[in-house]
Amino acid sequence: MSISTHWNSHQFVSHIQTWGRELGFSQIGVAGVDLESAEAGLLAWLAAGFQGDMHYMAAHGLKRARPAELIPGTVSVITARMDYLPAATPAAPGQWQALELSRLARPGEGIVSVYARGRDYHKVLRARLQKLGERIAAEVGPLGHRAFTDSAPVLEAELAARSGQGWRGKHTLVLSREAGSMFFLGEIYVDMALPPSAPVTAHCGSCQACITSCPTQAIVAPYRLDARRCISYLTIEHAGPIPLEFRPLIGNRIYGCDDCQLACPWNKFAQRSALPDFDERAGLSGQQLQTLFGWSEAAFLKFTEGSPIRRIGHARWLRNIALAMGNALRAGLAEAEADADADADALRASLRTQAAHPDEVVREQVAWALAQ
Repeated sequence: MSISTHWNSHQFVSHIQTWGRELGFSQIGVAGVDLESAEAGLLAWLAAGFQGDMHYMAAHGLKRARPAELIPGTVSVITARMDYLPAATPAAPGQWQALELSRLARPGEGIVSVYARGRDYHKVLRARLQKLGERIAAEVGPLGHRAFTDSAPVLEAELAARSGQGWRGKHTLVLSREAGSMFFLGEIYVDMALPPSAPVTAHCGSCQACITSCPTQAIVAPYRLDARRCISYLTIEHAGPIPLEFRPLIGNRIYGCDDCQLACPWNKFAQRSALPDFDERAGLSGQQLQTLFGWSEAAFLKFTEGSPIRRIGHARWLRNIALAMGNALRAGLAEAEADADADADALRASLRTQAAHPDEVVREQVAWALAQ
């Protein structure tokens, strides 16, 4: 596929970037498809078993690092990032991080990761990436293209870093000087040759904030994450009982974890989304554990419609909240002893409503929580 003669390739990329901004993307870049230098690191990560239950990571093997094998004919990858902080996020630098950290001091409140409080990003990005691909095709004619966002064996962070979206932070996420790491990534594989964007230099320096802040020490070394220890993995990807050693460390985080991002100094520059899709839904921020635990399966499906949370299912949702309720019982819920006793009694009563749940994992988690 070649570009129309009335534009040179660099001009055409500039037009793609303009169209991307019109669709709500924060930045558009271009990467090549030769990721051979990333293969050794991927194989070492898989060999260490750091993917845990995410068997699809190993199943796809090196195809993740070989775009032209995943989608034959691919010669360039258009990368996109989209900021996702809700519009109501405090604008003062660092204020939103302090607000989120304060939730950890309220053990009776369930914490849902910031990215998951609005609409499912898979739906939002994929639809807009598809529109961008169609807009490009309208200019160049028939175009082989395929859009992805965390939905296929794609080395998203590697492609983003190579195309100038940012650099890989020590927590393995992509960091931008202008936007921190609070953004989603997406890609369009195309059969059209485009000039790659220039990568940016890394700016983590000697900082270890993300590593030291991780409650479960999942960042086992700079740029090396053991997913099996990560709270996001444990509360979302992991289907079985959560290992006992991690339960007290999870605290009141019931879906995902933002701690490494909250600790990162660059996230004082995190940007609010221009789209209403990522605004917080009622009930998913500042909600009490008992309220969330009381959702029936029908209520869970209703409140999580169009949300990334829905995919974990009601039983895993109850497992996560029961764990947090056990931690709340351990921590005590109020300074005044009488209030703490009353709150603990209410928590235990709520937990007992699911003591005979048909799911064995839920039953075990409830029993553990009641024993705290």
